[in-house]
Amino acid sequence: MTNTWQDIKNANVVIVMGGNAAEAHPCGFKWVIEAKIENDAKLVVVDPRFTRTASVADYYAPIRPGTDIAFLNGVIRYLLDKDAIQHEYVRAYTNAGLIVKDGFTFQDGLFSGYNEDTHSYDKSTWDYELGPDGYAKFDDTWQDPHCVINLLKQHVSRYTPEMVSRICGTPQDKFLHVCELIASTSAPDKAMTSLFALGWTQHSVGAQNIRNMAMIQLLLGNIGVAGGGMNALRGHSNIQGLTDVGLLSNQMPGYMNLPNDKETDFDTYMSTRQFKPLRPGQISFYQNTRKLFVSLMKALYGDAATQENNWAYDWLPKLDIPLYDIIKAFEMMNNGQMTGYICQGFNPLQAFPDRGKIRRGLSKLKFLVTMDPLDTETSRFWQDFGPQNPANSAEIQTEVFQLPTTCFAEENGSLVNSARWLQWHWKAADAPGIAMSDIWIMSGIFHRLRELYRKEGGAFPDPILNLTWKYTDPISPDPEDLAKEMNGRALADLTDAATGAVTKAGTLLDGFAQLRDDGTTSSGCWIFCGSFTEKGNQMARRDATDPREQGIAPNWAWAWPANRRILYNRASADPAGKPWNPAKPVISWNGTRWVGIDVPDYTPTLDPSAGASPFIMNDEGLGRLFARKLMVEGPFPEHYEPLESPVENALHPKVQNNPVARVFANDRAAFGSPKNFPYVATTYRLTEHFHFWTKHALINAILQPEEFVEIGEVLAKEKGIEQGGWVKVSSNRGHVVCKAYVTKRIKPLTVDGKPTHVIGVPLHWGFTGQARKGYGANTLTPSVGDANTQTPEFKAFLVNIEKTSAPVAA
Repeated sequence: MTNTWQDIKNANVVIVMGGNAAEAHPCGFKWVIEAKIENDAKLVVVDPRFTRTASVADYYAPIRPGTDIAFLNGVIRYLLDKDAIQHEYVRAYTNAGLIVKDGFTFQDGLFSGYNEDTHSYDKSTWDYELGPDGYAKFDDTWQDPHCVINLLKQHVSRYTPEMVSRICGTPQDKFLHVCELIASTSAPDKAMTSLFALGWTQHSVGAQNIRNMAMIQLLLGNIGVAGGGMNALRGHSNIQGLTDVGLLSNQMPGYMNLPNDKETDFDTYMSTRQFKPLRPGQISFYQNTRKLFVSLMKALYGDAATQENNWAYDWLPKLDIPLYDIIKAFEMMNNGQMTGYICQGFNPLQAFPDRGKIRRGLSKLKFLVTMDPLDTETSRFWQDFGPQNPANSAEIQTEVFQLPTTCFAEENGSLVNSARWLQWHWKAADAPGIAMSDIWIMSGIFHRLRELYRKEGGAFPDPILNLTWKYTDPISPDPEDLAKEMNGRALADLTDAATGAVTKAGTLLDGFAQLRDDGTTSSGCWIFCGSFTEKGNQMARRDATDPREQGIAPNWAWAWPANRRILYNRASADPAGKPWNPAKPVISWNGTRWVGIDVPDYTPTLDPSAGASPFIMNDEGLGRLFARKLMVEGPFPEHYEPLESPVENALHPKVQNNPVARVFANDRAAFGSPKNFPYVATTYRLTEHFHFWTKHALINAILQPEEFVEIGEVLAKEKGIEQGGWVKVSSNRGHVVCKAYVTKRIKPLTVDGKPTHVIGVPLHWGFTGQARKGYGANTLTPSVGDANTQTPEFKAFLVNIEKTSAPVAA
């Protein structure tokens, strides 16, 4: 989230699209209700189903799964045609006026530079024209046809209300009313917040879905302000923390990228990351990358990371492909390219696409280690549970090690919520049986591996042998020790160049501004620097005092970075430093420094007249309407049909799907056609269950005891399906036999002149736990991911449904 949960109450319009906050985030949803009651906010819901969120909305519009970009580009067209943008914000704080290279084009679904053979782009034209001074050229008058705003107008011109309705199935009048409500927040004293979740990420164009709404928010002036922002509602209490500390296969802690195999030396790696400002007087934060990197390497390798060995750069793995995501991992398993798998706090047999492929891949391993408090489907993949998990145990040679772990209530530690708040929690109970903490288990594996390398050597032992492990208890490090390590310390006496103040060696650092690139500081995760200081554990703070009751609560826990609650908050004030909305200021310029209720996301004493723009993480300092080279399928979002779609792409039939989507040959062969699978399916979760955990809890199993799908009354009548009747739902990858819930909440959509039915598939049931056995929604889903992140396309795929009889065991 760019903002906080509490800040939602400041919004004038709340749009929930790509999520179902009332059902999936019921506690946080109270702030939406408060916005409605206290701020007379309008709640808008755009969703394939009339959800529980829609039931309390001021306005609801239906949409076909997988067509969000067509809808959102239509909104941008409306805003530009109606001149409903915040002009001063857009001119000063976005790249609307920057001039793009002459060679940049878009035609028939493809941007310039596409290579049909490699399914990839040469992105050299996706950038700005630079002047002789090295700065990006710009046209503040917006007259140049190649300035970003004019290219954007041209790009979205095709997304008329008629075209949006044809693609999305959204009635034109409903689409236009949503546009009007969104446009109302272009006034400087109004704000809209966007709440989204997996309904946007789990698509083959998921990252572009989110970018598309971010562009709308920039045009409206809704980034950095109270009641605005792009607010991702995380589906797990610590999934934010997972990404923060670099557990994605191509990242290191603090969102630094691992080097690729072309970056063979430290200087080459740094040359692509210390971004030079592209505008005069601009701040480019990533010029500090060397400080962040060196401090991380000192945290990892301690005294072994030196200037002479380039801070142990050679010990880092170098990626030969963009990332080794889970879809790639299971492709490798199926091809015999992976022999062992450690599965920590994760249940891929339930959670990842094409369950049959996941099962086959696990069956080809030599060993599988599962670390989980629960008996997961993954740990039991080898066992025959009938049609829900057909397995011939005698033919499976995979050796499975189940290591029971503690859960969050059985240990101290921190959780990072959607709002980037690091909140400390305390142990409430001892773990049952022989369950041990993940820290104890991972420490044990490390010590044993290191001892094997010491005794037996190996091809490349250095990264293991040289890891620093200076914890008070090296066998089971205390979570506080780990938190201090991530925060960082001074490794030598540090003298502040401005004040002369000295930070003594060994002192916990107050913030990432103290980090240095000479080996005198360490920090295991730079964005967490300041969370555990000499003043104590800032994550454990519980002072709910809230200045002006504006949703900041600066002394409750600690937010990264720097305890900042609203990112890019310099944009809450105009170029002169005065708040756009005087009734809800966040920070402002008092003549000598930036002051307000939040920590400035800006140099605290930098005068507005210096001309530095708010988006300091970008080298041009501006919010990007044009993404340059950072998105693999294009610098503007474009509508591409899901990999399984009931219709032809109405905009460019020859380019049906995302042209750079990575699809493995066997996965492509498993795609279904609308002839055999005529209905659109989408997955989601229910309030009564939490993913695949709570089917192990009796009360949740009673509340939602068995697998079902949700279908509309019209489709049910067509197929002769009764309420509570048994159905067989099939895709080209497998089938599910379950109950049907017939509902008024899903109605057929008219897509390209034809009725299109949507089937809802809740995802919670499997073959372990106390609920009745289920097949799992991922039995049906295709193995393909977002082209940037490889997040699976769970939200739009094709199925058939037929009435059937009850299973014998039911």
